[in-house]
This record gives sequence, C-alpha cells and structure tokens, in this order.
Amino acid sequence: MAIQLIVTHPGGAHKDDFLACSLLAHLHGVPIQRREPTEEDLADPSICVVDVGEVHDPEQNNFDHHQFPRDAPPLCALSLVLQSMGLYDDALSFCAWLRPAEWLDTLGPNEAAKLIGIPRAALGALNSPLDITLLNRFSSQTELRPENPIYQVMCMVGEDIVNYLRSLRQRLDYLKSHAQYWTIESEGKGESIQALFLEKSDTLANDPSFGVYAFIESEGKQDAIQAMVTPDRRGEGYGLSRYNDSQRLDFSQIETHEEVRFAHKRGFVAKVTTNDPTRLKELLKDAIVKSEAM
Repeated sequence: MAIQLIVTHPGGAHKDDFLACSLLAHLHGVPIQRREPTEEDLADPSICVVDVGEVHDPEQNNFDHHQFPRDAPPLCALSLVLQSMGLYDDALSFCAWLRPAEWLDTLGPNEAAKLIGIPRAALGALNSPLDITLLNRFSSQTELRPENPIYQVMCMVGEDIVNYLRSLRQRLDYLKSHAQYWTIESEGKGESIQALFLEKSDTLANDPSFGVYAFIESEGKQDAIQAMVTPDRRGEGYGLSRYNDSQRLDFSQIETHEEVRFAHKRGFVAKVTTNDPTRLKELLKDAIVKSEAM
C-alpha cells in the first residue's frame, strides 16, 4: 500500500523526529502533519505515525518508542524508521552521530553527556544555527508539503543519509575483495608498519578514500594499520597518509624524493606520482620514524 501521509507530534521538535520524518519524506514524498494521531491513523498502514501514538508496529508504519520500558535499549523514532528500512545496523556502525541522538532523546541530556564523555554544558555548545533554525522552523509548521522549503531540505537530508549508507555498504563489500595489506619493514630502524593499499579502478575513481576508515574499523584492524595508500583523486599517482594520525610515519621525511609531488610539513600526508607498488613501499619505508624520534 502506498504511503499517503506522515503524522508526527506537534510542539517542540527534536533531531530524532526531524530526521525520521526526513527519511520518510525522501522515500514517499507525501505531506507531513504535526498533530496528535487518531486511532484511525494508527490503524491505517498508508499513514506513517512517527514519535507519537505509543505504538511500534512497522507493518502498520507506526514508529513510536515512548511506550518502551525504562530499561529498554535506547531506541528513538529515528532508530525505528532506520530498522524498517534495513539500514539501522550500518547506521549505528558508521554514523557516529546516531548513538548520541538516541541517548539524548531517550535518556535525557545529563545521562547522554555522561555516555558521550563530555560536560553537560558542552551539549548546548555543540548545537549550531543549522540545528536551531531547522528544528524551530519545523516546529512552527502544522503541515509541510513538498513545495515547502523546509520539506525540501528534509528530503535532501533523508536522501543523503540513505545514499551514504547504501553506497557505503557497496563500497565496504568492494573493499573486502580488493584491499591489500602491506607490512613495511624499515631497514636499519628496527621498525615496521602496516599499510592498507587500494589499487586504482573505475570504482574508486570519483572518491578513492570513501569508506576506507569505516572498512578498517569493520575489519577490526584499527589498532593494526598505520598508513593508507589510495589513488590520488586529483591526478596521477597515489596519496600516502597516516591512519588515525599515527606518529610512526612522517611523510615530510620523503619530500625530497623526485616522485613526491607534495609532502605536508607536518608529515601526515604526501602525494606521489609513482604507480609502482614496489616504489610506493619504498617511500613508506623511508617515512617510518625511528623509535627514539617519536
């Protein structure tokens, strides 16, 4: 059954209901009404009821969490919509903002701040004018239709979240099959590092580094990798970079090599013209920092 309407609560809006409605607006392109739902709304699967109604029934397109017990996992309306789309697990793994949004909406600001590891006062400092304006403008509406500028922005937000998660999953699957791991041992320095290497391909051409950090984390190698070697999106050759700013590499050490087009003075990245894996490994080797220099 085609969705005809999205209903969410009136009054103040929060990130979870705004983002949940953004996803649904992108998917269905139907009006959003900000009001209390009726029993008929909850019983009608052509109406999405979001963050209100005290019913969670994805088959009926009802996505409220307020009836969950006190000790339930911290799932908000956004979580429930993402689950219904089959995107929740990837979002939780690769969208760092999702878990704090869940904590803030379900546990309150004090507990959320503790779990994030920041002072309570810092939560307010993290709000930007974008957050304030969009939520205030969304709150002030009783109905938003596709011609409304706020509705159009919501569709953009929903589209970007969906596209990011779906393209990221495709990229992770690609990297699983194509990523190579290099062990680079530096002669005379008694040091070795691990590097992730990606060979040039049409798949990587537009954004070679997209998904690399998420892939390393998904593989559980975040403590093993120190360097990344990825195709240079701005020209021929490769980019050499630290992973998680590992201090075991300083690419300013290779700035005089003829293949090095650019090496940042702070040593965290270099651009090289060579495509030869053997030479790339040699450049990585020369960038390893001696233990006594760290």
